[in-house]
Amino acid sequence: LFCNMEYDQDGSEFPLKRQNNTLPIYGNKETMNLNSMLLTNIRASPYFKMDLFELKTFHEVVDEIYYKVEHLEPWEKNSRKLAGQVGMCAGVRGVGAGGIVSTAYCILYKLFTLKLTRRQLKTMLNHHDSPYIRGIGFMYIRYCQPPFDFWDWYEPYINDEEEIDLKAGSGYTIKIGEVVRTMMTKLDWFGTLFPRMPVNVQRELEDKIRVAKQTMRLTESAAAGEQQDQQGWEEGNGVEYQNGEEEEEGRDNWRTKKTRELPEEALRERSKEKSRERSQDRHRDRSRERDREKERPRVRDRSKDKAQDRSKDKAQDRSRDKDRQRDRSRERKSRERSRERQRSSSPLNRSPPKGRIDARSHSKGKRQGNSRSRSHERSNKSPKERDRKRSRSRERHHRSSSRGRH
Repeated sequence: LFCNMEYDQDGSEFPLKRQNNTLPIYGNKETMNLNSMLLTNIRASPYFKMDLFELKTFHEVVDEIYYKVEHLEPWEKNSRKLAGQVGMCAGVRGVGAGGIVSTAYCILYKLFTLKLTRRQLKTMLNHHDSPYIRGIGFMYIRYCQPPFDFWDWYEPYINDEEEIDLKAGSGYTIKIGEVVRTMMTKLDWFGTLFPRMPVNVQRELEDKIRVAKQTMRLTESAAAGEQQDQQGWEEGNGVEYQNGEEEEEGRDNWRTKKTRELPEEALRERSKEKSRERSQDRHRDRSRERDREKERPRVRDRSKDKAQDRSKDKAQDRSRDKDRQRDRSRERKSRERSRERQRSSSPLNRSPPKGRIDARSHSKGKRQGNSRSRSHERSNKSPKERDRKRSRSRERHHRSSSRGRH
């Protein structure tokens, strides 16, 4: 027998005597923890009052889900008028003016009035005719079941691959596993709110979901490795298939043969070895990156050394040029001094005798007298005569220069 407990809104629990197949109710037993605006629209809906009122059994309601439900939003598409509303009345979190409530939520509340049993709820979760039957079952758990039991209900369906369209207008298709994870970790649901859960329960659910994701990744990697081993076995044995049926038979035979040859312990050891190889590859990559980081400053130091060597070479070249200039200037000075000495020692630069000096001075006096007489004559001549002489002298100079060029 199950240990049946009844829960309050704050999560406190107290024992209650009831049958094994009955389900506990979390929170308000009349409103199903729905938003007040949403609940009033459900109760006032003609579909709920007329059509669903005639359905009296669980199987009739499930058939109604199969034929009528097309999404899991609380409101029908384009039925809510939110224009001109501000603040808390702007339709945020299902508080604003209501529109046409969806068929899914009307049926959800109808199931709450029928007081589902544990077997009936499990039947909905494992139903294969329509994904919306399963989706409404998950919503029933989220609204009126205790948060402490969420993991027991949702855990088998975390990695479910079946797709479902949640949004009105067929625009939001996701997998049921993702829907389940969203219900356990978030409160928002298309403009309305799920009931709050205790903080410690929410943290535990998040941790368990994280671990489940890691295990899912490991199983996917193991499946990929198994597929590669299968392909290698087929290639090594030269297996070729003509039909799809023969190929499937060969795969089944390979799997049975492989499982017979390798026990569970060997498979575990193989998975451990693969994980070790991956960790070793990661360690090698990290060590390579560290070596590259160490080599980078060495390259920088080499570039700095090259720049310093270039500056030193330039300074040495400059000093060599200065030394050459100094040597050349010294050589020039020494040459000039030697030339002056040679000139001073030559007989042409010696002082002449006294008689020659007198003759030279006498000839110089005559020349000076002649120049003075010429200047006097020039001053006495008219300007026209002067111009004629100047023109003649210019012509002579021009002829002499032309002859020298030719």
